[in-house]
Amino acid sequence: MDSADKQHGSFRRLMTGIVTAIFTAPDRTSERGTGPSLVAEWTLPPSATLGSSLRLKGIERETRARLPWVVRTFVKAETGRIVLRMVQTDTDAFDAASAIISRTLEGIEALPVLPREAEDILTISSRERHKWLRDGRLKSVGTRTVKMRGRSNAVTFHVFDLRHIEDILDRDLAAAWREDDAREASENRRRGAGKAALTRAGKRKGKARGTRNSGKDDASRPKLEGWDTFEAEGLLR
Repeated sequence: MDSADKQHGSFRRLMTGIVTAIFTAPDRTSERGTGPSLVAEWTLPPSATLGSSLRLKGIERETRARLPWVVRTFVKAETGRIVLRMVQTDTDAFDAASAIISRTLEGIEALPVLPREAEDILTISSRERHKWLRDGRLKSVGTRTVKMRGRSNAVTFHVFDLRHIEDILDRDLAAAWREDDAREASENRRRGAGKAALTRAGKRKGKARGTRNSGKDDASRPKLEGWDTFEAEGLLR
């Protein structure tokens, strides 16, 4: 790669909003030693992570997944940026990895939000996420199936649009939904208590009616003449 090509590549990265720094310095992160290193940085806008450390790690995983195995460990997600550090002897691999990372990050805001990321961004519980997903307040944009390490079966889960999650966050809808759920639960408990009270009252009324009817039957039943004497002598014993 001649000087003109290097200048052209640097200019292209700057034009796409990438802040790149390449310099010679002791390499403290490379797994190949402590020689001179090549470093490139890509700034992540706040709208890409929404302040979530889990979302940042998700972007790191997505970026690494696009790279060859031998390069993946050199990519790190740090607060507000993605950093690639490699030893200077791997210039070709560094340039190739930089190009892949640039393409990946161009549309990073379209990367679906995973369930745990949504919970972290909105500060909600898994139970709330499932409930709001079922009743349509939290809208899914599809599902993703992955094979989890240590599990024999694949796991399928819903994912969400980042802009939808951002809208819920900006409007503080999670708090409003939580209040609605609390009122609904209170109303359900009140109705349940009312139904239980009616059921108990019905049972007591039915029992009292049965007791009165039993007394009436005994009073209306005709007695045979001389029965008291017959019963007192114990002739049926």
